[in-house]
Amino acid sequence: VAGLEPGLGCSSGGGTVSEEEREWYELSLLLSLCGCGSNGPEKRSCRKWDSSGTRCLRCSAFAVVLIVCFLGQELCEDPHLFVDGISAHDLHQGQLGNCWFVAACSSLASRESLWQKLIPDWKEQEWDTEKPDSYAGIFHFRFWRFGEWVDVVIDDRLPTVDNQLVYCHSNDSNEFWSALVEKAYAKVYGCYEALDGGNTADALVDFTGGVSEPVDLLEGQMATDETARNQLFERVLKVHSRDGLISCSIRATTIEDMEARLDCGLVKGHAYAVTDVRKVRLGHGLLAFFKSEKLHMIRMRNPWGEKEWSGPWSDSSEEWNKVSKSEREKLGVTVQDDGEFWMTFDDFCQYFTDLILCRLINTSYLSIHKTWEEEVMRGSWIHRQDPLRNRSGGCINHKSTFLQNPQYVFDVKKVEDEVLICLQQKEKRATPKEGKGENLAIGFDIHQVELNRKYRMHTAQQKVAGSIYINSRCVFLRKELKEGRYVIIPTTFDPGQQGDFLLRVFTDVPSDCKELTLDDPPQTCWTGMCGYPQLVTQVHVLNADGLQGQDANGAVDPYVIITCEGERVRSPVQKDTRCPNFDIKGLFYRKKPKEGIHIEIYNKNMIVDTFLGQVVLFSDPNERQEQHTLHLRDKGSRQDSDLPGTLTVRLITSTTLTHI
Repeated sequence: VAGLEPGLGCSSGGGTVSEEEREWYELSLLLSLCGCGSNGPEKRSCRKWDSSGTRCLRCSAFAVVLIVCFLGQELCEDPHLFVDGISAHDLHQGQLGNCWFVAACSSLASRESLWQKLIPDWKEQEWDTEKPDSYAGIFHFRFWRFGEWVDVVIDDRLPTVDNQLVYCHSNDSNEFWSALVEKAYAKVYGCYEALDGGNTADALVDFTGGVSEPVDLLEGQMATDETARNQLFERVLKVHSRDGLISCSIRATTIEDMEARLDCGLVKGHAYAVTDVRKVRLGHGLLAFFKSEKLHMIRMRNPWGEKEWSGPWSDSSEEWNKVSKSEREKLGVTVQDDGEFWMTFDDFCQYFTDLILCRLINTSYLSIHKTWEEEVMRGSWIHRQDPLRNRSGGCINHKSTFLQNPQYVFDVKKVEDEVLICLQQKEKRATPKEGKGENLAIGFDIHQVELNRKYRMHTAQQKVAGSIYINSRCVFLRKELKEGRYVIIPTTFDPGQQGDFLLRVFTDVPSDCKELTLDDPPQTCWTGMCGYPQLVTQVHVLNADGLQGQDANGAVDPYVIITCEGERVRSPVQKDTRCPNFDIKGLFYRKKPKEGIHIEIYNKNMIVDTFLGQVVLFSDPNERQEQHTLHLRDKGSRQDSDLPGTLTVRLITSTTLTHI
């Protein structure tokens, strides 16, 4: 359990120490054990100290120096979870290097609906001076972990030095929600030490169940590209206005840069919480109302509770004279070193290098905002010697094993749709073998495949997108995709690595995402009667040319239908063109090799679609199949008659069903 539990000089109410606690404390000193273990009852779990005998190897606790106090009766006489509500100013980082966690909490504090999910039934957990006997000394929190909300219960023992909290604490000495949330989060990870250095994006996801998108401000050239900067501001404003959480930092390139303070007051290698995003109206009175000029502004908070930006628009800068008093009050501008400050978005992009946008994905149909359809897939990278059973093939650099990874198929059903994909590996920080647990380098590729693919890919198809590979807990990609069927291949960077993962896919309409588990059509009890495929054929319809005009202006709205042994694949409709670029594929497992494959072109009409022509193909695996351009023909009794236009196709056929 995360807290510095008995074994470090615990005292109980009234300043007395029970015989049981004294025995446990003396035993811990004798055996060099600390009660910070992550399993079993809090009072009985323990871990060894280091060779000096003074510091816990797991939680960095110092013997005797850190005294664990009971919240209700030791630290103050009138303890509360919250004092005058909850705000970002309630949090101050302590002696632990977890600014990433404190920054995430600061962002959370401004979202009532979110922190009430993290701290359920908070009113019932609050200290009641009128009913002191109802205080049980335990607290209940909830965190989103690997696809589900997990309940975490802790006691009220908090680490102190000289009766002062060592780690996260509030401005008010009798307010403890931040310290208790920190302890509960440390329990999730195993101990306080595990929180020393981390990723704000992970904490934001754990607090909300949202999806974190990292934005590299340097790579996007946000400081110099005004158009890109304005587009990014609109994205940031939208995330903030829809209750998303945001964090930012300035990248440290060397150890010496860590927490180095710049001349402007900002700190490198340090996480900041974004607490507000606004378009600020300049001017006073009616002039400000009618004046169209608005300044893009962003407000941040340093988890230290001090050390602010000292440039333009800092707390006491003269730039604020350009803004009316009422506007300043609305923005909450204060002249004090409380760690919170405003910057223009231009200056923000000039100094900061990394931005994290944690979106709360709206899946409610009752909302006025965009609603997403979510698909959640759980899987594992498992190494096996059999290539058909191996599920740990590494990234696309390892061409011989890449397609042995798990594969997930999904459909984009609109002409074009924005797709959000998040791949998360199971957290290893809480189960370290030697020191901190190391994440695997993970990522994924997206391939456009045949419109009717049902079985695993064995030959790589067209890659349309891919994430970066990084040893973080999550990787994210936002991509506009055209209508069609796609396969996501989540992988580790190197083959043979094992681990569990969670794949989340968000689209505008249901994507029918599912794992491809079979390599080829299964044999059933009907196989002997109905037969089993002898060939597999991929039909790639590339384009058509010179189609007969149908509309008054001579244009056509064509689409193509591929038919093979009763199975049909239909392409999306192309608008106003006699030379459509279809670029669609169909995959057919054929029981009757001598039966032709029909490709028909139609013009889309309001009532009855018009037939424009067809081609019939026969594919023999013994022949070298290349690209063919064929004249369109009529059908039925007139199938020998030519019709205007040509169709270009490519066929691949194999007797090995796992070839394509």
